[in-house]
Amino acid sequence: MTTLPSSNPAPPRLDARLQAAADFVRPGSTAADIGCDHGKLSAWLAGSGRCPLVFACDLREGPLAKARATCAPWGDKVVFRLGSGLSVLAPGEVQDIIIAGMGAETILDILDAAPWVRDPGYNLVFVPATKHSLLRLGLWRRGFALQAETLCRAAGRWYTVVNARYKGEAAAPDAWACLTGLTAGQPGFAGYLAQQTPKVEKYRRGLPPGPEAEAVDALLQKLKEGGF
Repeated sequence: MTTLPSSNPAPPRLDARLQAAADFVRPGSTAADIGCDHGKLSAWLAGSGRCPLVFACDLREGPLAKARATCAPWGDKVVFRLGSGLSVLAPGEVQDIIIAGMGAETILDILDAAPWVRDPGYNLVFVPATKHSLLRLGLWRRGFALQAETLCRAAGRWYTVVNARYKGEAAAPDAWACLTGLTAGQPGFAGYLAQQTPKVEKYRRGLPPGPEAEAVDALLQKLKEGGF
C-alpha cells in the first residue's frame, strides 16, 4: 500500500461492507464507484494509494456533492460523474467497477444497460442491499462467474460482497448455490443462513405447485435439518 505524504489526511475508515469491497479492487487499477453516495469508498481507494484514479459516480447531485467534499483532499485523483449506472463511463475508461448499496434488480439492470461490461478484463465488485440469491442467479444466467464472496455484518444484519468476472458461459445453478454462493464455511455462515431462511419461506408461499416449488421445498428441508 502506498504511503501518503504527511500533509495528506488518512483515508476515511470504512465499514465492513465497503472495506470488503475495497479489498477486491486490484491495486493499480482505475476504478469506478457507481452509486458513490458519501464518497468514502472513492476517498479510501484514492487516499490509500490502491488506485491512481477513481471515478465517483452517482445518479443524484446531493450525494455527489457530499462525495466531492469527502474526496477533496485527494484532488484530481478522483473524478466525479453525474448520471445513471454505467452510462457515465466510456468502455475501457476503468478496469474495476464497484456497484454498492443497490438491490439485485437494479444492479442487474445496470449491467444489462452496458453490454460493453461483458468482457473478462473488467473486475466487478457488488455490494447488494437486498436479494443476494437473485443477484447470484442473474449473474450466472448472464455469463458472469463468481470469483469470491465475503460475508459481512453491519447494522445487525448479514450482507455479502461479491467479486465477479464475465466468462461468457451461462449457468443454471441449483437453489442451494443461489442461496449460499461462495459463502459456505465463512465466519457467520450459520447466521447468514438463519437470516435468509425466512426470505426463502416467503418466496415459497408465492409459488404454484411445480418443479420450482419442489426445489424450494427441498432447500427448506436441508436448512431445517442443517445438512450443510
